[in-house]
Amino acid sequence: MKRSEINRALKEMEEMCRKYCCYLPPFCHFTPEQWQNIGHDYDEVRDCRLGWDITDYGLGRFDEIGFSLITIRNGNRSMADQYPKVYAEKLLYLKEGQYAPNHFHWFKTEDIVNRGGGTVLIRVFNSLPNEEMDRESPVTVHTDGRTYTVPAGTQIRLTPGESIHIQQRLYHDFSVEKGTGPVLLGEVSQCNDDETDNRFLPPVGRFPDIEEDEAPYRLLCNEYPKAK
Repeated sequence: MKRSEINRALKEMEEMCRKYCCYLPPFCHFTPEQWQNIGHDYDEVRDCRLGWDITDYGLGRFDEIGFSLITIRNGNRSMADQYPKVYAEKLLYLKEGQYAPNHFHWFKTEDIVNRGGGTVLIRVFNSLPNEEMDRESPVTVHTDGRTYTVPAGTQIRLTPGESIHIQQRLYHDFSVEKGTGPVLLGEVSQCNDDETDNRFLPPVGRFPDIEEDEAPYRLLCNEYPKAK
């Protein structure tokens, strides 16, 4: 991705957060220049990968496959003595036409909440013992206190205020219902670890390769300089 594309995407998400009164913590507003002088008091932001994030799954087609997100809080299971939080919270921003591919988590369970905007569609499949997708068995779904069963591959439709619980090893993808507009999602989960806890089907990457065609508006969560 070009840095200009990333800057534009982050500004769009920032505006969406303002629109739906999702106020962000101070570290989300630090400029790249400020980060050069921020000390060890913000090591939690660095070590737990808090802040701005973006993915095109390494495919270079962000407007088709990808989305923007902010990790607001998180623990770190590999540094649990220092960062003992067992939970995480994110905001996710998807536009019409964008898609987040099928994946599941071995460790993390999560609730995905539509915080405002359009309608998100989340397709669900069980997984088989060999971790491949089960395209036949019905799926038990948990949405806002309701438990019910749907055929494999059903898209669960969530309007603003609605949510779904995603169990471990439940394949799911994301898209936006055509004609409803961009969506701001919340994610409440166990500790998030994008390095070891995502199984994508088919396999894809995570962070984009960046072409530096302009200065960054915000640093991404994997770009922070070490504390001086």
